[in-house]
Amino acid sequence: MRPREFYDLVIEVAIVRPGPIQGGMVHPYINRRQGKEPVNLPSTDLRPVLERTLGVPLFQEQAMQIAVVAAGFTPEEADRLRRSLATFKRMGTIGTFRDRFLAGMAERGYEPGFAEACFAQIEGFGEYGFPESHAASFALLVYASAWMKCHHPAGFACALLNSQPMGFYAPAQIVRDAREHGVEVRPVSVNHSAWDNTLEPRPDGRLALRLGFRQIKGLREEDAGWIVAARGNGYPDVESLWRRAGVPPAALERLAEGDAFTCIGLGRRDALWAVRAIRAPKPLPLFGPEGEGITEAPPDLPHMTLGEQVVEDYLALRLSLRAHPMELLRPHLPGLVAHGALAAAPVRVDVCGLVITRQRPGTASGVIFVTLEDETGVCNVVVWPKVYERFRRAVIGGRLLRVAGRLQREGAVTHLIADTVTDLSDRLSMLADGHPAHLNGAQAIDPTEGRGDEARRPVPTKELPPHHPARQPRSARHPRDQAKLLFPSRDFH
Repeated sequence: MRPREFYDLVIEVAIVRPGPIQGGMVHPYINRRQGKEPVNLPSTDLRPVLERTLGVPLFQEQAMQIAVVAAGFTPEEADRLRRSLATFKRMGTIGTFRDRFLAGMAERGYEPGFAEACFAQIEGFGEYGFPESHAASFALLVYASAWMKCHHPAGFACALLNSQPMGFYAPAQIVRDAREHGVEVRPVSVNHSAWDNTLEPRPDGRLALRLGFRQIKGLREEDAGWIVAARGNGYPDVESLWRRAGVPPAALERLAEGDAFTCIGLGRRDALWAVRAIRAPKPLPLFGPEGEGITEAPPDLPHMTLGEQVVEDYLALRLSLRAHPMELLRPHLPGLVAHGALAAAPVRVDVCGLVITRQRPGTASGVIFVTLEDETGVCNVVVWPKVYERFRRAVIGGRLLRVAGRLQREGAVTHLIADTVTDLSDRLSMLADGHPAHLNGAQAIDPTEGRGDEARRPVPTKELPPHHPARQPRSARHPRDQAKLLFPSRDFH
C-alpha cells in the first residue's frame, strides 16, 4: 500500500478484514493502486460510489449503494441487505437477495459477469467487513500511534509496556524495537524505578526509558509502592531497604532475581546472598560480633556467565538488556542468515529465531504465518498447508525454529516461504551452560541449574519447598517445556 494520505490508512484498515479477503477484493485493489492493471469503473452511475476505492467495493456502505444504484433496490431493501450482512453467519439470509440483485443489474445493462462479481464481493462482507466510519476511526488510532512512535519513541514504548498484557508483541520485542530506534533503555533499579515504566531525562535533552518494578515477575505493586515511598535519597544496601520499606524478604528475593540491586554495586548472586542473610537465623551470642567469634568475610561468589545472566533475565523480567539468545547460540548453528541481512540474501536461505507470534487466520486457507526474531530483527515465515502437515509439531509447539526455504520479495516486504522447519527449542534451556558441547545438544541443564544462587549439584525437587525457584512443574522437566516457560510466544489461531 505505502500510504500517502490519511484515507489510504482507512483503506488499509478495511482491506485486511475477512469480508474483502473472501470477496476477492484485495489483489484487484493493490494491483490498481500499483498501476499493474487499469482502474475500471463500469458506469458513470457507479463512479461516485467506487471512484475513491479504484472501482473495488471495500466498505459495507458501498455494498448497499451498489444495490441501490446498479440493481434498483429500494432504501428498505438495501436496509434488509445491510442486516443480512450483519447476520450472514448465523442466518445465511444474504442468498435470498441474489436473484433480485442480478436481475436488477441486467435490467440496467450491466454484464452478467460483472453482476456476479459484484454480488460475490457483497457476499464476502458477510464474513465481517468494516463500515467506512469504523475504518476511519481505527485509522485515526493508527495515524496517532505511528506519529508517536516516529517522534516520541521512548514515550510510545513506555506506554506499551505499561499497558501489558496486550497485542501481538511481548515486552522483549517492544524493548528490542525501541533500542533499534535509538531509545536508551535502563534496567530496573531499587533507587530509580517506580512501579510503572517511566521516562528519565538524558544530558543531550532526549528521554531514556527506565524499566519499572512491574516488569519483575512475582513482585506485588503494594511492595513496590512502599519501596518508592521510603526511598528518600536512596538505599545504600539490601538491609536498609528491608528496614525502611518494611517489605517481606520474598519481595527482596524478587528484586534480587530481577537484578535491581546493580545500582548499589550488587550483582544478582551477591544480592541474593545478602537477602538470604537477612532471612537466616541470628547467630548465637558466643559467635556474634560481641562474643568470641570472628566476623565472616564477604563471600567471593563466582561470576555468572552471559548465558546464565540472559536466562535469569528472562525468568525474572521476560526480557534481557544484555543479549539476545540467538546472539549466544549463533556460533554453534552454522549456515544461518541473520534476519537483518535477508534483503540482500540469495533466494534460498536458512534462518533461525525465537517465535514471537503464530497466526492461522480462518481466511488464509490453512496457511500459517510465523514471526521469528533474532538479534538483528524479525523474519516473516509463511508455512503452506503441505509443509505444516510434515512439520506440524515443530510449527505449533516450537519456541526456537530453524527454517529453510526461499525468499519472496514484494517491494520493501520480504517473506520466507518455508520448505523445512526444525524445532531447536531444547537449545534454549542450555544457555545457562555456555559449553559448546552442551549447546550442540550433548546435555540438558538440570532443573536446579537455572537459578544464580543455587549450587550445581543434584537436588531432588520433592525435598524443596513448594515455591522454591528450583522446583518446576512436572510438565516443564523436558528442555522443550523449559523453553516454553522461558520464551513464550503469542499464538492466534
